[in-house]
Amino acid sequence: MIIVTGGAGFIGSNIIAALARSGKREITVCDWFGTTDKWRNIARHDIYDIIPPEKLLAFLDQHRMRIEAVIHMGAISSTTERDIDKIVATNFRLSCDLWDWCSKSGTPFIYASSAATYGDGAAGFDDDWKPESLEKLRPLNAYGWSKHAFDRRVARQAANGRAAPLLWAGLKFFNVYGPNEYHKAGMRSVVCQIVETVQKGGTVKLFKSHNPAFPDGGQMRDFVYVKDCADVVVWLLSQAKYKGVFNIGTGKARSFADLAQAVFKAMNIAPRIEYVDTPPEIRSNYQYFTQANMASLRSTGYTHPFTELEDGVADYVQNYLLGRDPYV
Repeated sequence: MIIVTGGAGFIGSNIIAALARSGKREITVCDWFGTTDKWRNIARHDIYDIIPPEKLLAFLDQHRMRIEAVIHMGAISSTTERDIDKIVATNFRLSCDLWDWCSKSGTPFIYASSAATYGDGAAGFDDDWKPESLEKLRPLNAYGWSKHAFDRRVARQAANGRAAPLLWAGLKFFNVYGPNEYHKAGMRSVVCQIVETVQKGGTVKLFKSHNPAFPDGGQMRDFVYVKDCADVVVWLLSQAKYKGVFNIGTGKARSFADLAQAVFKAMNIAPRIEYVDTPPEIRSNYQYFTQANMASLRSTGYTHPFTELEDGVADYVQNYLLGRDPYV
């Protein structure tokens, strides 16, 4: 049995789809559903059980001998969430509990970190997880801080020789886009939001640049297709040895203008773009460049290519957002 927390969420549900394609049949989802359509993200897959997060540790104890791995994707991922106690309980405390449980039981543990841990990028984007290296990073929001706090705890545990899972990996996801993100409202990828705007007859708005080194729309991100993220997880589970915190991106930064052009091309329509001022409240902390250093993951033996931006956008737009069934 494989446990996927946040299994009905964006990245988690794509991991479940990839696991199902690889032949895994006993997959347990740990998640909350509320009143949203998030259940549709996993509706086509054979699920062994569905557990709310508050009952997860008891479930793990009950099924200890059957659990093959814990994949921990569950988190409050909104960068605008203001309830810090809620963020700590979900993003940090539960992660600690799962790390400790997997350490005691010898269960492989893969968890979601984030590129938000890098803050404004002043300290670079190298996934060096030595405690002294992590100490230099300055996340810009509570979400990034909560992920960073757990990365630092993991690094300290490892450096001090304390109990750790036999196999473990923290994955620093960069700007992920792709199917099954529809429940995320304002946190959906720019690809999804552009398609919605165009379908409503609107003009796509991108931020002007307030940095002379970048043109309007030239702000750059490492956009990574969610199917590639899921592929990394499935590959790690097939390995007999892995340990560390790894960037998950393409290693190639692209501009928001590039992204928008790729969406218009996939929709086969002429571009309609207007550049607007970056809101003053986020302007001082706005990132102009992110790009994952992928050397660490490659050094593990992962050789699969990452999807080019234009190819990923075309697949997402044509086969999901404009397709008959938008779910993986």
